[in-house]
Amino acid sequence: MVEHAVEAITAGHASVVVLAYGSTARADLKRRRRTANLSFGTRGPVQYETPYGHTLISKYAMSARRHMHEFGTTIDQLAEIAVSTRYNASLNPDAYYRDRMTLADVASSRLIAEPLTKLHCCIRSDGGGAVVLAREDRARDLTTRPVWVLGTGEAISHTTMSEWPDFTDSPARRAGELAFARAGVTPADIDCCQVYDAFTPMVLLTLEGLGFCERGEGGPFVADGRLRVGGALPTNTDGGGLSACHPGMRGMFLLVEAVRQLRGEAGARQVTDAALCCVNGTGGWFSSASTAILGVE
Repeated sequence: MVEHAVEAITAGHASVVVLAYGSTARADLKRRRRTANLSFGTRGPVQYETPYGHTLISKYAMSARRHMHEFGTTIDQLAEIAVSTRYNASLNPDAYYRDRMTLADVASSRLIAEPLTKLHCCIRSDGGGAVVLAREDRARDLTTRPVWVLGTGEAISHTTMSEWPDFTDSPARRAGELAFARAGVTPADIDCCQVYDAFTPMVLLTLEGLGFCERGEGGPFVADGRLRVGGALPTNTDGGGLSACHPGMRGMFLLVEAVRQLRGEAGARQVTDAALCCVNGTGGWFSSASTAILGVE
């Protein structure tokens, strides 16, 4: 949405664009207004996999298992993503879950889709958010410190698992290359990241795809607390979809947290001197990706 809004403003079709999202997913489940199962319909290519019972999480579990097979990634390395994200959530008074947890907690939680347990999975919450994009001259005239969209990129990969040639290659690789090139910066310049974390392997493949580490090295990369506030690459600093907020779609909250960090408004979870933030959203089961590099002057 950000890329399309920026293009509309740049082309002169609009001077201000508001992007908004809201959902009462958790409340609806409690009132039985919806089911917990995500349905993407059975038309098109998906109809050929539907009879085999592939759930959304099972697709991510397959990707995780393949990464473990090819690169020796361990389940504890994946679990560290959940533990680090919960650490960040403990610093956010608005996070849904704030009690810190351990690798043992993740391992002992209920198995959902092997090898992923419940704490490898995003929470269900209600939530909403919005961002305002404005033409440069109007943005400079505002009372709050503007955050600039420096570069964006989008990429599409596959619809079904059978169409995905490599379960360890996220389309974030191509989206990230575009965004970083257009922004004129590299992953080494980034101060913090906000990436979609529906499941822990999503974070792992995204960080590799964006170039923060080499392909296959995501496990050791995240294993030392690097993703925590105060770590080398603070990621999902509000507690992410794994602990803070996930009402069905997570992308809006990535943008909101990025802006808060870059404006220095994040309170106890503030990343020191944050000037550049990489935001990446993932769609489907690594089916698509969009990346935005945001910064301050």
